[in-house]
Amino acid sequence: MHIAVLMLALMTVVNPAWAEATKPVKLVVLGDSLSAGLGLQVQEAFPTKLQKALQAKGIAVDMTNAGVSGDTSSGGRDRLDWSVPDGTDGVIIELGANDALRGIDPDLTRTALTDIVARLKARKIAVMLCGMLAPPNYGAEYAARFNSIYPDLAKKFDVPLYPFFLDGVAADAKLNQADGIHPTAAGVDIIVGNIMPTVEAFLGTISEQRR
Repeated sequence: MHIAVLMLALMTVVNPAWAEATKPVKLVVLGDSLSAGLGLQVQEAFPTKLQKALQAKGIAVDMTNAGVSGDTSSGGRDRLDWSVPDGTDGVIIELGANDALRGIDPDLTRTALTDIVARLKARKIAVMLCGMLAPPNYGAEYAARFNSIYPDLAKKFDVPLYPFFLDGVAADAKLNQADGIHPTAAGVDIIVGNIMPTVEAFLGTISEQRR
């Protein structure tokens, strides 16, 4: 009986610190159909597969898929407050593909992404940017204006950048669905594998800041 009482007392003292030390990082992936997992099973979407890959390395994350198919950067900004609840530790921003596909003025995309990063930083939420590249059909000038947005913002706000979200997958028919735009489950696996070092470093920074 006395041992049980002693154990209970120890658990009462020890558990809060233990729970805090192993508290999962609350991550939100704010994105479009590339995050939402258009054409895939729920478990095949990028945020879910990323979470599983992190867990396999012993990294605990509480992942929220805030991907909305068809969303532009402006759309992501419009829903930012309810897509990223209070208590979120970090946000991976994956937006801009639809802006480029529709030929939206890169100045509008830049402004929207700037607003998103600034508002998250103001809330003390860590940010990681996923870059996008414009398709060639709008010409070199458009591509130069669009493609420079992500490195510029990463430098301006001092946030980590994964240069091209679809690296290793874009334009590979075997890794994309019939539309040639959205990755297959195998394509998502490639994305997760490529982006993992950047995400791990991002999470390491968050963990340091939480101590």
